[in-house]
Amino acid sequence: MPHRGVGGTNLLHDLSIVIVSWNVRDLLQRCLISLRACHEPECETIVVDNASSDGSPDMVRRQFPQAKLIASESNLGFVRANNLGAAAGTGRYILLLNPDTEFLDGIAAMVNYMDGHPDVGVLGPRLLFPDGRVQPSRRRFPTLATAFLESTVLQNWFPRHRVLQDYYAQEKTDDEEQDVDWLVGACLLIRRTSWDQVGPLDENIFMYSEELDWCHRARDAGWRVVYVPWANVLHHEGQSSEQVIAARHIYFQSSKVYYFRKYYGALAGEALRWFLLATYAFQLVAEAAKWLVGHKRALRQERVVAYLHILRSGLRIRGEYTLSPGGTTR
Repeated sequence: MPHRGVGGTNLLHDLSIVIVSWNVRDLLQRCLISLRACHEPECETIVVDNASSDGSPDMVRRQFPQAKLIASESNLGFVRANNLGAAAGTGRYILLLNPDTEFLDGIAAMVNYMDGHPDVGVLGPRLLFPDGRVQPSRRRFPTLATAFLESTVLQNWFPRHRVLQDYYAQEKTDDEEQDVDWLVGACLLIRRTSWDQVGPLDENIFMYSEELDWCHRARDAGWRVVYVPWANVLHHEGQSSEQVIAARHIYFQSSKVYYFRKYYGALAGEALRWFLLATYAFQLVAEAAKWLVGHKRALRQERVVAYLHILRSGLRIRGEYTLSPGGTTR
């Protein structure tokens, strides 16, 4: 590829890699091992640990002493912790990287590409599931129609709706380099000058939709957002947030409501919030009915409890939800 730029020149002389972690020690270890090629004085790795209880900070201190560790005594949330890590870095570029990822190739090429394209504010690689399938990460900005369909019970009923096809930018393939509206935030290379102009991630969001919001602001400021298929990152996806399913739904949907209130107004945000609550009430009734007839009762009970927590939250969550110290990977 013409942009790989590996020909003997160290392109990572001022790259700050920021990794926010919560209770995923083994995955964090694998992530850091995949970055060993960057562990030079010219490339700094910053690990922000959100009060993990699984020994993650000790593992980083012992096995990766070259990494800068910020061990918080409380959970700062994914967004605030990323902002803290970015502020602690000194590089011209900031790589926001989930701990449940492993860089396969292309990190130097991404930096080289940014050097050659000064109008690009953020760059994202191709994400892969552990079995090698491509994890779709290219997106258009969501419309109100998208909000009422994507990641709701309706998506299960209309998985190939044209609204979703447009949202996932399916007119192009994952093998094409392309400008997009926004990218899934498991791995984002951000130009420091664009970060300084646009501002940090919105700390009104605890986690989820923060990359959507940031890319929206970046695009509004005139920066390009680009997807490149020649850099590849393995993404295990959601290993922290999966630890407490109800909290994951609450974080995801409340952040979604916040985004639509911010960009579409209070009325749209409230309409979406009540619609989402109605879908969870519907699912609660359906799961309770299946429990009553004796169908997989343990599973049905687990889901009923989760949906009750979601309904009680009102999807108004700001900050840490009481069910969990808060997930930090998507």
